[in-house]
Amino acid sequence: MDTDLRYPTGKLQFKDGDITSTDRKGWLASIAETPASMRKAVAGLTDAQLDTPYRPDGWTVRQVVHHVPDSHLNAYVRVKWTLTEDNPTIKAYNEKTWAGLPDSKLPIAMSLDLLESVHVRWVALMSALPEADWARTWFHPENERTFTLDQLLQIYAWHGPHHVAHITSLRRRNGWEAR
Repeated sequence: MDTDLRYPTGKLQFKDGDITSTDRKGWLASIAETPASMRKAVAGLTDAQLDTPYRPDGWTVRQVVHHVPDSHLNAYVRVKWTLTEDNPTIKAYNEKTWAGLPDSKLPIAMSLDLLESVHVRWVALMSALPEADWARTWFHPENERTFTLDQLLQIYAWHGPHHVAHITSLRRRNGWEAR
């Protein structure tokens, strides 16, 4: 059993310095695979299962599925800002409050489709970046920290599988394995 249900894949660890094109290709592959991994993770779940929290006091599976495209759409826009402005201050959002909005109770199919669409464009954009652009920066006002596009890539290469693992580990714990 996972020791910390919040972090079934472990906490994010940045690789700083000496980031190679091979590293980036691996992280881009992780991002590209997230929509299919998410679809597989939720395949066959009932509404009751979708409305089950993945951990005590955690989001429901349905909320997780809606959260990931919300988050990744914000990240895609952050990449575009970073490529078109000098060290932009991004707009932060309260993901917990977003997860409680009425659209997070809708059927998940539209969010799975949105995730796929966002990822196609996002991965295409990032795959075409010249080496120098990975060092471009953006400022997160809540964290009071500047990040590079290399770090954003790492965050989201971790973020998608992190949330997929919330669902797959819940399925394992509850015996809801896909048949």
